[in-house]
Amino acid sequence: MRNHQDNIALLIDSDNASHNGIDPVLTALAELGTVNIRRAYGNWRKQSLKGWVEILHKYGIEPQQQFDMTKGKNATDMKMTIDAMDLLFRGNVTGFGIMSSDSDFMPLAMRIRQEGLPVYGFGSAKTPEAFKQACSRFIDVDALIKADKRNHVPSGKIDAKTSSKSDTTTSSNESGGKVDEELINLLVDAYLATKRDGEGYASLSEVGKIAGNRSSFDVRNYGFTRLSEMFDAVPSFQTKRDDNGQLFVKRLR
Repeated sequence: MRNHQDNIALLIDSDNASHNGIDPVLTALAELGTVNIRRAYGNWRKQSLKGWVEILHKYGIEPQQQFDMTKGKNATDMKMTIDAMDLLFRGNVTGFGIMSSDSDFMPLAMRIRQEGLPVYGFGSAKTPEAFKQACSRFIDVDALIKADKRNHVPSGKIDAKTSSKSDTTTSSNESGGKVDEELINLLVDAYLATKRDGEGYASLSEVGKIAGNRSSFDVRNYGFTRLSEMFDAVPSFQTKRDDNGQLFVKRLR
């Protein structure tokens, strides 16, 4: 069983990974545990990495600067591999995410797996088969991005349960909390990443933990005091309590 205390390291090869996939990648990694280590490697002077530069702080990703010492040689890969081995043998990491479409990371993935740790690879559909097979599981980031867009609430379509205003992008409820597009999409992603029963109900606490894995999520930031109170205000969700007092949440269609 997955332990949310597990310490997961996400290492990003910024030259060979799309910054548009970071949201769904962090959600998918919640299956392993909590992504406490988040590092992105690249030469941040490059204009091509501007998209990554703009979101590093938003997701708590630590930038690792690596200059291009020689044309045609990628020192970034070497730095990323060295850091991965350091993390592996310190013994504090219980799983790795490698975000790259570069087959050069195949030996790294195989070595980590030999130590008994899972490796999740995240790259494009064109990623060489060698790297895909070296990972415990390889996930197509482009497919994640498409699924993420399908599940998200279109801009301007938010209607809080306790509000009669359906033409605004941010709605208030009786408790004073704020329900906006970003919050709903975050909760939808967390719900979909959680194990659900035959009726579609997921553990409320589990959904909250997965949401917290993707961002510095806290219900108080949105004006709520409890997670259950937040879901009561979010459209298309309902909650229930079982005989043991545990709370569950279900997304309505």
